Amino acid sequence: MTITLRPGTTVMFTGDSITDSQRLASEDGLGFGYPLRVAGEWGLRHPDRPVTWLNSAIAGHKVRDLEPRWQADVLDARPDVVSILVGVNDMGWHTLDPDGHVIPAEDFAAGYDRLLAPLAAAGTELILIEPFLLPISGSVKAGDAHVDVAVRKEWRADLDPKIQVVRELGREYGAHLLAADGMFAELAAVSGPEYWAADGVHPTPAGHAALAAAWLRLVA
Repeated sequence: MTITLRPGTTVMFTGDSITDSQRLASEDGLGFGYPLRVAGEWGLRHPDRPVTWLNSAIAGHKVRDLEPRWQADVLDARPDVVSILVGVNDMGWHTLDPDGHVIPAEDFAAGYDRLLAPLAAAGTELILIEPFLLPISGSVKAGDAHVDVAVRKEWRADLDPKIQVVRELGREYGAHLLAADGMFAELAAVSGPEYWAADGVHPTPAGHAALAAAWLRLVA
């Protein structure tokens, strides 16, 4: 089943840098990534069904960073649909949190659940996007450092349980799941991962286009 976007529907995108995509530098506040592409394509397909599109993502945020701003940045907007993409920073893209501890999957799950519960109680439609990691060859830059394949294997080992958390929460809350990790794995096998995300995490324009196309398949 798909989500029906009726005239006047409000859709909120939120999460980390992949969704943020420099939204504060953009005229409409949507950024330059997949939320902008979704809004543009929807407008072309359904000019008779105007939708309000919002983006409250902030680069670098983890689940625990979303929690203290959830009320003001998400709930107070009373969105009809909320689309969440978070988890790559919880993964270990930054390897460790500021306290020097790896973020356990159970802490990630508990925090994510606290985000979803009030939305579900309000009857909000939910779209959960899996965090993803593409298998880039050689070393890539992460912040001020370059990391090699061995380090990224550790990231993958840390990310997989968190992807499973998103899937399980999606089932629990009856959310629509965008299986982005699997999607990008299939695309990377054909065209090479760098075409979709040069550093394995942040999508290229082609990667954002693929996310937007997959997102639009969840709505009608």
